[in-house]
Order: sequence, then structure tokens, then C-alpha cells
Amino acid sequence: MSGAPQTTDELDARLSEPGDAVVAALAECPGDIVVLGAGGKMGPTLARMAARAAPDRRVTAVSRFSSEGAEQALTAAGVETRRCDLLNADEVATLPDAANVIFMAGQKFGATDAPERTWALNVGVPEICAARYASSRIVAFSTGNVYPLVPIEGGGARETDATGPVGAYAESCRAREQVFEAAARRGTRVAIVRLNYAVALTYGVLTDLAVRIASGTPIALAMGYVNIIWQGDANRAAIELLAHASSPARIVNVTGAEPLSVRALAVELGKRLGREPMFSGTESPDALLGDSSLMRTLIAPPAVSVATMLEWTGDWVAAGQPLLGKPTMFDVRDGKF
Repeated sequence: MSGAPQTTDELDARLSEPGDAVVAALAECPGDIVVLGAGGKMGPTLARMAARAAPDRRVTAVSRFSSEGAEQALTAAGVETRRCDLLNADEVATLPDAANVIFMAGQKFGATDAPERTWALNVGVPEICAARYASSRIVAFSTGNVYPLVPIEGGGARETDATGPVGAYAESCRAREQVFEAAARRGTRVAIVRLNYAVALTYGVLTDLAVRIASGTPIALAMGYVNIIWQGDANRAAIELLAHASSPARIVNVTGAEPLSVRALAVELGKRLGREPMFSGTESPDALLGDSSLMRTLIAPPAVSVATMLEWTGDWVAAGQPLLGKPTMFDVRDGKF
């Protein structure tokens, strides 16, 4: 692996680097690719990764594209773009056919203050899109928030464990899963990605911690353990799971190999930043954690280690590189986002 990304362009290139396993997975899944809800934090680099892995195919990124820059960057990378309100079934009906669909649309922040919009985006949109692409393979993004908090020593919730969503966001995400599970029972091939938490230097749990350390803000320890995965590896996982979409739906936790101590992560970041982290509270005996054992039996292992993510994030924040300014709120324990 080459050195750390030094610019946002280098970062985007790294996050969209496909690897042999992605190329092999797409070889098993012939046909065009549509990425729905591609304008968010992960969508642009995931769409670019698909285009880099299958340059002879039509890859279409669909979003409202509030940022013209993001749309232009995708076009420059060989990805077609379509502006679409995914809540409008008539507009969705005009989207191009595709054998392979990655569904990324949804809302997290503001869920508590605007529950009606959260349910519309997290449940209504999936209903429309699942119907439009009923004959396609679909990988649908979800979240580990559908699980309850689990004991630290257990290693994380497994896909076969009962869900226990807390709050409007998590409840609507579990309902989104059920929409796609219902589509799979009708014959659509579906894989559901329960993700916790993507790291991409400009945002993520490690960035949240680094910013707090740099500013002297105490780090709350009640949510004392987390799962993280490099965003490029999460992108790879989603694309590789197209080959594992099935009827009934296959559910896969996509995250790192083990729970990580928030305190220990902060201490390591503090070394990179030359600042001693400040803490408040103590670690609870449970946390929002997922077990990724199944993922590691299905797809290639993550390419970027925790140590590398710590090094890159610390250096990125220390250098004053651009940040999205969108905290993950990983430390929220009551489901209110």
C-alpha cells in the first residue's frame, strides 16, 4: 500500500480503489450498475470504485445532487449521473434499467426532530426502489443501530441475533430492512449491509475523536467501545456482496474484526496530535457493536488496518486538512439523532 493520502483528491482515489476481489465479484454479476442515493458521504467513491472495476459497463449514480461539484467529479470519473427525487415513483420509473443496484439512500441526522421525513426517506423510498428494481440484484445499506446495546465481552451482535432498534432512526432502518426482505421473499435477490462505522479521514469516529482532542473537548466514555472500518473497505464490501445477494435476503454485518476501546483509540490519536486527550465518565458494560465473522467468510478481508487508520487520521487532522463537519454521534446511547 502506498503512503497516506495528502489531499482530498488522493483520498477519493484511495477510497475508490477497487482491488482484485471487487473485479472478480463484478465478473460474477454481469450487467449495468445503478447506485441509488449516491450523493452522500460514501456514494461518490463507491460509484467511482464500480466504474474503475468495470470500465466497460454503464455505472449510473442517482441523487438529488445538492453539490454540483460532486456530480461533476463523478462525470469526470466516467460515472453517469441522474438527478432524481427517489420519493417520486414517476421519476424513479424513468431511471435506467440495471442488473445490479446498490441502495444507499436514507436519513439519520434530524430523525428525532422530523420523524415523518425520516420514515418517508427510510421506508417509503425503499418501497419505491425495490419495486422498480424487482428483477435486479440489490445490495441495500442499513446500520448496526438496528441492534440493541450488547455486552462488550460478547464481541458484538450477530446477524442471527434479535434486533432491538432504539429511537426513530434505528426503528425506521429496521423497517427499511423489512421492505427489502419482503422484496426478497417475492424473488428479488437482496443483500443487506449493516454498517458500523466507516472511517474516511474527513469524517468518522476517529476524526470525531481527533477533533475533540485537538480542541481540548472531553471525550465521553459511556459508549466505551466501537467498531470501525475504512470507507474504501466498506465500499468494497458492498460491491462484493452483489455476488451474494439472495432470496431470501442475506444480512451481513460490515465492520472491523473486533470491538475497539474508545479510550485506547483516543490515546493513540493524542500521540499523533501531541495532545493529551481529556475524558468524562466511565465505560458502560455494553455498547453498539457488531460481529463481522460472517463478512470475513464471504468477501476479501479489509485492506486498511486500525493502526493505519489511526496514523492517517491523526496526521490529517493535525495538518488542518478539510473535514466534512458531520460528526457520527457514535456516543449516542438513547437513539436520538
